[in-house]
Amino acid sequence: MDFTGTYYCAYCGEGNEIFVEPEGGDVQTVTEDCSVCCRPNVLNIRLINGQIYINSEFEG
Repeated sequence: MDFTGTYYCAYCGEGNEIFVEPEGGDVQTVTEDCSVCCRPNVLNIRLINGQIYINSEFEG
């Protein structure tokens, strides 16, 4: 199974790929800097039936 997901930066809207650690559980929260604008995004990640769902929010 591919554990790579895409999120869209909450600041600039650009797409970013992220590797999701399957050992982290079905619900994860991580902070990741956008590869375009370098601003931090809080990512709420859910793994459901082999699918990766990512919601990004502003940090702070």
